[in-house]
Parts: sequence; C-alpha cells; structure tokens
Amino acid sequence: MTLVEFFGCTFLAFGPPFAMFVFTIAHDPVRIIILIAAAFFWLVSLLLSSLWWYIVVPLRQDLAFGVVFSVFFQETFRYIIYKILRKAENGLKKITDDSTQLIENKHILAYVSGLGFGIISGAFSLVNILADAVGPGTMGLKGGNEMFFLTSAATGLCFTLLHTFWGVIFFNALDNSNKCYVGVVVVSHLLSSCITLLNFKVGPAGTLIPLYFNLVLMGLMAYRVAGGSYASFKSCITFK
Repeated sequence: MTLVEFFGCTFLAFGPPFAMFVFTIAHDPVRIIILIAAAFFWLVSLLLSSLWWYIVVPLRQDLAFGVVFSVFFQETFRYIIYKILRKAENGLKKITDDSTQLIENKHILAYVSGLGFGIISGAFSLVNILADAVGPGTMGLKGGNEMFFLTSAATGLCFTLLHTFWGVIFFNALDNSNKCYVGVVVVSHLLSSCITLLNFKVGPAGTLIPLYFNLVLMGLMAYRVAGGSYASFKSCITFK
C-alpha cells in the first residue's frame, strides 16, 4: 500500500510539470539549458537563505522567519536570472536558429525560467516526504493527519505551477516597468508560503483551498500578460 501511495503522490506532484517539460521544453536544447540554469539559481537562493537562517541565532527556532526571508531570496534571484537572460538574448541568437521564437516571444523565456524554479522547488520540498511514503510506516501516528502525503503532493504541485506563473508575470512586469505587478508576485509568494505554516491549525483543506485559489488567480494573470484572451482560449479548446 505504501508503494502505491508513493507512486500516486509522485505522479500527482510531478506529472503535470513533467508533461509541460516534455511537450514545451524537451525539444529545444536552449530551453533545457535555461531551465537548468533557473533551477541552479533557485538552489543558490536556498543556500543563501539557509546561511542567513543559521547566522541569525535568536530567530532560528521561528519557522516564519526562515520562510519570509526565503521568499525574498528567491525573488531576488528571479530578478537576477531575468537580467542575465535579457543580456544573453543576442548571444542566444548565435547559438542556434531554433532560438528565434524563444527570443522573439519573451514570455517563453519567462515560462521556462519559472518552470525551472518550480520543478526544483517541488523536488526539494517533496523528496524526503516521498522517501518516507515508501514505508515501512503507518500514517496518522502521534496525531498526524492521514492525508499528509497527499496534501504535501498537492501543495508541491501548486507551488510548481505558481512559480511558473510568477515567472511570466514577473518578467513581463520588469519588461514594462510595472512595479505593481512585481509587488503582486512578491506578495502572492509571501502569502502562499505563509499559508503553509497553518497546516497544523486549519488542516489540509484550510491550506489547499486558498493556495489553489491563488493559483487560479495567478494563472489568469499570467495568461493575460502573455497576450491571452477569452477568444484565443475559446479557439484553443474548440480547435479552431
């Protein structure tokens, strides 16, 4: 049973991101490089936030302190990779002819970068949990919630997709000097991360509902800033 739960939670958390990678990124080596670079920058932000947490001894036991500063480090490195990618656009044109669409449509760069952030974020948040899901063990011991693994997988998927949407919104906001949208991304990231601190107080549904509500809002905003409209969405689902 534990093995079934392991594969179920793994497919729930990483199935959609894997499909996104296969259908939108895997065919282009430049996109793969950008995805890996974005994942590396997220890892660096995690390293620095961990060092900061370790240095500030008085607040080391306060989980909220680490969460808040982790968000700021992640958004700082999202900005850094934005600047690097924008400066590297001319160089990318010389690497391969297939990168023409990647350069002309700047939302693709944002999407790939955001997905890179999201995949590595989801992997780090779930790898130990999924390892425990294999067993041996019994869920619900010591007052734990029997939905813990499923909730964690759904939360990991949510943050993977959120990072993708945040990347599109953030890059577009910087391109258009829209400080309001930059603030929306940072605030949304802060709220989403802080909501997870309430898991033990409000239960799985109490955290997943606002998280996925935020996901829908960010998805609609990302779709809008990328040039999407109701007409284009309708033509897409009706194959016209």
